[in-house]
Amino acid sequence: MPEITGRPAVRSGSFDIGGDLPVHRLGFGAMRITGPGIWGEPADRQEAIAVLRRAVELGVTLIDTADSYGPYVSETLIAEALHPYPEDLVIATKGGLTRPGPDIWAPVGRPEYLRQCVEMSLRRLKLERIDLYQLHRIDAQVPVEDQLGVLEELRSEGKIRHIGLSEVSVAEIKRARELTEVVSVQNLYNLTNRQSEEVLEYCTAEGLGFIPWFPLALGELARPGSLLDTAAKEHSATPAQLALAWLLHKSPVMLPIPGTSKVSHLEDNLAAALVELSDEEVAELTALA
Repeated sequence: MPEITGRPAVRSGSFDIGGDLPVHRLGFGAMRITGPGIWGEPADRQEAIAVLRRAVELGVTLIDTADSYGPYVSETLIAEALHPYPEDLVIATKGGLTRPGPDIWAPVGRPEYLRQCVEMSLRRLKLERIDLYQLHRIDAQVPVEDQLGVLEELRSEGKIRHIGLSEVSVAEIKRARELTEVVSVQNLYNLTNRQSEEVLEYCTAEGLGFIPWFPLALGELARPGSLLDTAAKEHSATPAQLALAWLLHKSPVMLPIPGTSKVSHLEDNLAAALVELSDEEVAELTALA
């Protein structure tokens, strides 16, 4: 396993979100610092705070969260752990999903609700402006013009710097870009699930940040003796580290945000930035699933 020294996230390279928000490409997803079912407080609040602080120490400059994580718990913990924020830290959050209970998510895209989401996220995060605000889901019951229209209003008011989308198709991204400037897309994507390959290709061509949620889902690919397991051992790394390294090599716009509630696991994840893969190894891993 690569040794954790200094700020390993720096080694993941950089990307300018929206052309003016430079971040180290390997970030941190703050969903798992909440309770079971992404509901309520974490089992160990002090460990969750330690994870956030350690992430910044290790060079993370992009933390992704949402008002629905907890709900509200993740944003509150981020402010408690890190405010006042380092100048180079970008906090991306999301709104538009409601939480009737553990593991239950329901989209609400009414403009008045989205405006409330932004205002409350600003308050919880102790920010005057959110650098990257992402529509968590497009609500099929509300015209997309209304949903993006209110976010554009909030951007013109100085409460949002950039707008992103989550779980969208290429057609939906193109339609959204007719209505407002979009700088990033957050879709499910990992070594074993590449249903968003077309979206990644579009984002790469257009220079839009691509934030893969659930970046680690290895299953049978990580079984002892597998190609992934063997390749990981050759790099003195874990299969998870190799899978994250593969994401970083897949596209220059890729911004993986592996999440965890444990400092030790965080350090293991960020060590993925130290794994160097050849083009041949990237191709072999790509062919696995």
